[in-house]
Amino acid sequence: MIVKQTNSFKRKVKKLNKTEKLALDEAVKSVMNDPSIGEMKIGDLAGVQVYKYKLKAQLYLLAYMYDGELILTFIEYGTHENFYRDLKSKPNVTKH
Repeated sequence: MIVKQTNSFKRKVKKLNKTEKLALDEAVKSVMNDPSIGEMKIGDLAGVQVYKYKLKAQLYLLAYMYDGELILTFIEYGTHENFYRDLKSKPNVTKH
């Protein structure tokens, strides 16, 4: 499996503190072990899956795309507030 990250995902990860980074790493490992673990989105976000996890009672979401065989691409990470709005604004996520 080839694992990729969008540039915006990389930039966000660089800004995380140690605790947040460790929690995100665990979430990424969970997704890599079982890409079907996330909830498949429909409508504007068809093809995107979102994995949810908690850190200190705060819900975090990790958006990714998996082609079913080879390529796993991490797109977005963050709290629920404005998450889906920001996700829709990403290029190559929404299908028109």
